[in-house]
Amino acid sequence: MDETQATLYKIENGAAWITLNRPSNRNALSAALVNQLYAHLKAANDDDRVRSIVITGKGPAFCAGADLKSPPGAAISGEKSVPYAEVLAEIQDSPKPVIAAVNGAAFAGGLGLVGAADIVVIVEDVICSFSEVRIGVIPAVISVVCLPKLGTHHAMKLFITGERFNGIQATSFGLAHRAVPADQLIAAVNEEVAMINLGGPIAVKECKRLVREMAGRPREEAFAETAKWSVEMFQSEEGAEGMASFREKRKPSWVSQS
Repeated sequence: MDETQATLYKIENGAAWITLNRPSNRNALSAALVNQLYAHLKAANDDDRVRSIVITGKGPAFCAGADLKSPPGAAISGEKSVPYAEVLAEIQDSPKPVIAAVNGAAFAGGLGLVGAADIVVIVEDVICSFSEVRIGVIPAVISVVCLPKLGTHHAMKLFITGERFNGIQATSFGLAHRAVPADQLIAAVNEEVAMINLGGPIAVKECKRLVREMAGRPREEAFAETAKWSVEMFQSEEGAEGMASFREKRKPSWVSQS
């Protein structure tokens, strides 16, 4: 199979859309796909035109998990193979919000992308499963990003049974934010992109860092650090522009004036 376009990349309305493009294999995570996904994430993070990143799948599936014939980390001729954990870390560490647009079935390692993403919009009737136990393995690497969302209560049952659940259930478990009909997925994702575009670029970046870094911090330490952080943001150039635009009843400079 030709793997030169295992992922697709485009920029639209300030969002970099990365599409997993192995529909005949249910967008399974091959070594080539993971390498390209990682490269696209890096490119989006380095591009000042990009305010957010969207990951979705082509065809009826979002991602079926690891390609057992060419799993992430397998040798690729002429290039270093990127471990899947590095992709998940790149999503979480990205200074830009990452949206998972879950268009179809998401199984096993594919749910790692859901767990790592900052915002998740999922089709209501898609089927998901932490199916690893059914083939005698465990959702080891992806547990790092999925456990914080699921909590031990839901994770225990879903991991040890491998039971299937749909998009609506995924929201109740904490894996997704919105479940929508299939024909409304793109519109719903574009709504999220548009809302992100209304925020100051630096403020959005710092909000993502705030959530990642403050969760679980001791209270007094968190208060001390965030107090200094707040002063820095209010005194920043972007903060000054935001407050001035509010007083002057106009759009701030980072929002399209059209």
